[in-house]
Amino acid sequence: MATDLAKIAKERKIKYFLISYVDLFGVLRAKLSPAAAIGAMQRDGAGFAGFATWLDMTPAHPDLFAKPDPESLIQLPWKPEVGWLASDLWMDGRPVADSPRALLKRKIAEAEKKGLRMKSGVECEFFLITPDGKAIADGADTQDKPCYDQQALMRRYDVITEICDSMLALGWKPYQNDHEDANGQFEMNWEYDDCLLTADRHVFFKYMARSIAEKHGMRATFMPKPFSNLTGNGCHAHVSFWDKSGRANLFGDPKGELGLSKTAYKALGGILHNADSLCSFFNPTVNSYKRINAPRTTSGATWSPSSITWTGNNRTHMIRVPDAGRFEIRLADGATNPYLLQAGILAAGLDGIANNRDPGKRLDINMYTEGHTVKNAKKLPLNLLDALRLTDKSKSVREQFGDSFVDSYIKMKTDEWNSFTKHLTEWERANTLDC
Repeated sequence: MATDLAKIAKERKIKYFLISYVDLFGVLRAKLSPAAAIGAMQRDGAGFAGFATWLDMTPAHPDLFAKPDPESLIQLPWKPEVGWLASDLWMDGRPVADSPRALLKRKIAEAEKKGLRMKSGVECEFFLITPDGKAIADGADTQDKPCYDQQALMRRYDVITEICDSMLALGWKPYQNDHEDANGQFEMNWEYDDCLLTADRHVFFKYMARSIAEKHGMRATFMPKPFSNLTGNGCHAHVSFWDKSGRANLFGDPKGELGLSKTAYKALGGILHNADSLCSFFNPTVNSYKRINAPRTTSGATWSPSSITWTGNNRTHMIRVPDAGRFEIRLADGATNPYLLQAGILAAGLDGIANNRDPGKRLDINMYTEGHTVKNAKKLPLNLLDALRLTDKSKSVREQFGDSFVDSYIKMKTDEWNSFTKHLTEWERANTLDC
């Protein structure tokens, strides 16, 4: 083994390891293994019952083994005696091909065969709320336009800086933290990197934010729309394709429109072409569609798209080009599975390059006030069921992800939708008791 976790445990005084994986619904699963046993865990994996998590398995399936990736090791800054490890899933001596991390690694391998490498960064938005989830934790955070509010930011200094200090200690190179557009909402940014590393860090960031918030008597939520009158939690992704060495940005061209190359525009075309079919990955919950199809919030804007359009440095569109050599996809929300987010973007970009997808004409209008004047722009799905149907019938998504994964995902997410429709809401009682 190139990296000996048992040796690292002794050197770094790690007593326990969290051997983790993410299931199809983005839930982080783990077993806690003592350092004395990590050699066997590294060789054979930690055993799980796949049916007990959101994987398309039955109780009759054999044991599922999570084999830790030693390169993913993160020593918990707030509890350094514990090491966290992202894992790859195996069953019957073979990788579980339809597991989220395996899907992303497969798309990365396909891109490498074409001489391409995707680098990305994510903007993670979250609310700090009361432990019962019913209100924001800061009762004094009441401005109609609270974005960048210094006073509200500094009232949460202890939580935000502990998270940021942790990222600094881990070498993630965080560079800014802010109070976001909703009351009680924050965003923290760290430097972009290869998409697998970004996905692993995205998974860990959510765990870290929740854990540190709990230490301070609060709850961190990445729920897309926890409060109907406030801006939702997005997860904007900044994307660029590089050469195989990772040294040359293939999206950059000083002579190209907005500093983008022909390759970048083909990839952009692929993402626009597949956006509605990928919504069930990027916006995977019932609640997600209360964010991307939201009415105006108390701040004056939702900051989320409802149509599939692109632009320059203009935040009212689904994709914007803020700088040369990259673009920002503003569609995904805080519930997205970090591995499926990166895999979906990479797959759509590869599809665009392979099929010479044309992104169409750039729109420079304010979509929030003039969007109704655009006649040919595709709309995003209105709910999770519509999104699942678009994924299900997409030839491109099935070619990129395989029928087995798509069928499993659609089946399990449709069950979730059916569970939702069985739930009786207070709105129904208020509006139909006297029908």
